[in-house]
Amino acid sequence: MDNLLSLRVFCAVAELKSFTAAAQRLGLSPAMASKHVMHLEQRLASRLLNRTSRHVSLTDTGALYFDQARQMLEGLDEVEAAVSRVTVVPRGTLRMSAPVWFANPVFARMLADYHALYPEVVFDVDLSGRTANLVDEGFDLALRVASANMLDPGLIARPLADVPFHLVASPDYLDRVGRPASATALNGLALLRYSRLPGGGGVNLGEGHEPVRFNVVLESGNEMMLLLAAREGMGMTFMPPWMIGEDLAAGRLEYVLPYAIRWGGKLFGVYPSRKYLSAKVRTFLDFLAGDPRLTGETS
Repeated sequence: MDNLLSLRVFCAVAELKSFTAAAQRLGLSPAMASKHVMHLEQRLASRLLNRTSRHVSLTDTGALYFDQARQMLEGLDEVEAAVSRVTVVPRGTLRMSAPVWFANPVFARMLADYHALYPEVVFDVDLSGRTANLVDEGFDLALRVASANMLDPGLIARPLADVPFHLVASPDYLDRVGRPASATALNGLALLRYSRLPGGGGVNLGEGHEPVRFNVVLESGNEMMLLLAAREGMGMTFMPPWMIGEDLAAGRLEYVLPYAIRWGGKLFGVYPSRKYLSAKVRTFLDFLAGDPRLTGETS
């Protein structure tokens, strides 16, 4: 039996969670697809898939094997495409980690637009807000807003867009403390701080501004928690446009020094260092890099 084909069948079954769907993709019968997976399991002397009459799932061994096998097959496809000058069609599951605030209508529309172009790509998106270990956890890609020196030097980081973060607060909070007329008036005011940023309560607002020392009253790695606290009048916070558009329009939040204060972050597409980047990752990064909606200023 063709070991390479068996590997492709196993990966297709793992991605689609169905022997029938995998067989249809590869032009095989479901019975032959099952034989190929059984062939691999016999060679490895280990069960790769849990099977019931309605459900297929990876075993722990199968999950480890799938991650390595998928990377190998994607690399092989890219090599063959480079040699034969044939375009590889993006397909398979794109496992991606992104900040919590990417759970919004703008990014959902971007995913839908990409899927319309490449319908064989399926998304698996982690929006937990944690910094995932791409290699150990089998992620293809992470979207991270950071400075280049904050990123893991063992990974490849492609800059995609500059994302502005605006200082905002509720009208109730600003009524209590006054609306600052200058950056220096921000010193000592309450800050709802994103915990993964360095510097504690000190914030460098960029060239032309003295560093501001806020009074941090809440820290969280979840941007939604900071937004909710800002709505309740707990303090000021820096937010990307995607998260605050509706609140600003409804009057729940106001800009603080809108033309003078803006913290800029760069959005990177981060992926493991591989010589041959899979078609699904490459095309998705190209798609994002050319989309003005990434800045959050254009909807």
